[in-house]
Formats: sequence, C-alpha cells, structure tokens
Amino acid sequence: MDATIDLSTAAQALSLPHIRHQLIRLEDTVLFHLIERAQFPLNATIYHPGAIPIPGSHLSFSDWVLHSTEQLQSQIRRYQSPDEYPFFPDAMQELILPELVYPQVLWQNDVNYNSELKTRYVASVLPGCCAQTGRAERAEAQENYGSAATADVLCLQSLSRRIHFGKFVAESKFRQDTARYVALIQAEDRAGIDEAITDAKVEAKVLERLRVKAEMYGADPGLGEADAPRKIDGEAVVAMYRDHVIPLTKVVEVEYLMQRLRGTEWE
Repeated sequence: MDATIDLSTAAQALSLPHIRHQLIRLEDTVLFHLIERAQFPLNATIYHPGAIPIPGSHLSFSDWVLHSTEQLQSQIRRYQSPDEYPFFPDAMQELILPELVYPQVLWQNDVNYNSELKTRYVASVLPGCCAQTGRAERAEAQENYGSAATADVLCLQSLSRRIHFGKFVAESKFRQDTARYVALIQAEDRAGIDEAITDAKVEAKVLERLRVKAEMYGADPGLGEADAPRKIDGEAVVAMYRDHVIPLTKVVEVEYLMQRLRGTEWE
C-alpha cells in the first residue's frame, strides 16, 4: 500500500524520464485490470443504490465494496502515499501501521477528481469494455456480482493513480518554466494553462502505444482470430484514454497549478 514511485528526492520524482516511465507502467496496470473486468458482463444492477439491499448502507453494491476496501486500505497506509486518492474520504480510518513521512514533492492541494472519474467509468468506460467484440453484450450474471465489483476496485484505483499523476507532471512543468506558469496562474487563465501543458504529439503516441498493447494483450494465444471474441475491445481502450483519461489528467494538472501559488514556499 506504500508509495510505488521513487520519492527519495523531489528531483528524482519530478524528472521527465522518471515520470514517463511511471506513466507507461500505469498504462499496463490499467489495461490488465480492464481486461480482467471485461471477462464479466456489465452487471448494471451493482451500480444502482438499493438494487442489492445492504444492511446499514444506502450505497450501490459496487460503491459499498469500494468504500469497504478503502476503509481497510486506509489503515495500512495506502492514502499516505502522495499518488493515491480516496473515492470516499469518509471511509478513512486511523492507521494501524506506523505513519510514513515522505519528502514534500507536490504543492499542498486538495485536487481530487475521483467522483467524476467514477461517473465516467460506470457510464462510458464499462459499456465499451464489457461488450464482446462482434457480439451483443452478455446478459447479467448474479454469480459474478462480487467478482465484477472487486475488479472495479482495481480498475478505478489504477485509473485514479493515472489521472492524479498529472500533479507530478504539472509540478515538473511549473519548475521548468516558472515565470510563464506564474503569469498564467495569476491571470486565472485556465485555457492558457491547458494550452501550455498540452503536447498533441505526445498524446498521439500514447494512444497509438495503447492501441498496440490492447491488440497484443487482448488476443487469446490459444484461439484463432475467428474462433472467439477478443478479451477486450482495443478501440474501447483507446477511446477511454482519449475521451476520459487524458482530458481528466489535464483538468487535474490545471487545477493543481491554479492552487500552486497558495501558501508559503517550502523549498
């Protein structure tokens, strides 16, 4: 549950090669978890509060599993790590393991877009990824409710880490061109900040890399191309990054930078 990024020094955590390596690793993590989730039907029932009665809770079954998981993981330091953010802040519990102290790499901020991420995941990402290529979506399977919800936890947490890693990207860019970003922040020019952080060529490379990975990992080596549907729709994975992951990452970057000049300098 502890940090999986190198936070030994700010310079290491914010170096562009290190950031690039972490983002590529997160692509693999997200993709593998989505492939695992895609083996189950959409199971829309688990996302509707009250559809599956839970004593003492008003949450949907999927949210209840996520909330319960975060309660446990908060006790073993998951959310001490600066690259982890809870979906349910009210689930946070007192630590059982000793507290860790990380070097301060990011500016103090309260940017958390997990609520928007979860909404998009349920409404758009899952319907695309759970539909088998060339076939209608499979019917619900109650015996898979628990497995689907557990897979959702892994998908959402990996996606959350990916979009909030934008804070490290934003901090690195701020330090490389401080005067430019200070002027944009002071002018509250969110559009200008978005333009400054956007690199269309890099985004295109990310999408192409994902397309190749999805084609590679989504194929079943034991079956011929025409014998069975793929494990996951590669275009759905690309669409997820293009329409949700990359845009939300940039929103995180912009909002992080908008808070970048608050408080006292700590360097």
